[in-house]
Amino acid sequence: MFPGRLASAAALVEARLADVIAAQGELPVHQAMGWATQGGKRLRAFLVMESAALHGVGPEHAIWPACAIEAMHGYSLVHDDMPCMDDDDLRRGLPTVHRKWDEATAVLAGDALQSLAFELVLAPACHPSAAVRAELALTLARAAGARGMVMGQALDIAAETAATPLTLDEITALQAGKTGALFEWSATAGAILGQADPEPVRAYARALGLAFQIADDILDIEGDAALVGKAVRKDAEAGKATFVSLLGLDGAKSRASELVTRACDVLSGYGDRADSLREAARFVISRET
Repeated sequence: MFPGRLASAAALVEARLADVIAAQGELPVHQAMGWATQGGKRLRAFLVMESAALHGVGPEHAIWPACAIEAMHGYSLVHDDMPCMDDDDLRRGLPTVHRKWDEATAVLAGDALQSLAFELVLAPACHPSAAVRAELALTLARAAGARGMVMGQALDIAAETAATPLTLDEITALQAGKTGALFEWSATAGAILGQADPEPVRAYARALGLAFQIADDILDIEGDAALVGKAVRKDAEAGKATFVSLLGLDGAKSRASELVTRACDVLSGYGDRADSLREAARFVISRET
């Protein structure tokens, strides 16, 4: 059930996002936008589509915020990979944007993808209500900005030169912004579209996002670079504090499993209609990429 729905959502978003980006033009910056958003699991887009379906919203509306979150995520990866950040050469098994083009093109492509994300959620086709579209844009800005993803990235950069390694609580707060904020927005976007209470799916996404990051830390130790599509063991070699370094490998796996159980439990009010979301939570800690 879940693999099929994930693949279906990914295909829909891939096609629509490719069309939207192709319509932007044919300059290198436009080509870089397409390069940066190709491939990937599309898990964030899937959360938008499934949350929307859970609240009675069809794919003709959900596709817009689903594409928006992938554009926003793509922007974050382009900038995160740059020499001034993580300085990565590979992303999803392909050269990063600044390696395939140059740093200036990478900055501009990331900027353009961020702007595109807001354009998509504010498009009239996204929802007939301007108030709903405005709420999507406002919450996306908060999730991606200085109180969300950007804050988490800033804390991560500061941690690299901190006198002492981060504590478990500090890493949890960092990752709630850097990784968790966009997951949280993805799950709540469907509730916003359906004009429903977003709190159950917000609690679900908060637990799922943290489990996802713990799984990433585990992959950095146990993962195969050929499968992961980027360099592994970078955190350990840099001496960075991670969930694995603080909890141990077994402790990190146990913590991730507990979070998945919590994520599944908070969806009890939806009954079996939320089974795909529960399977998504289990998937994040069993993936190899």
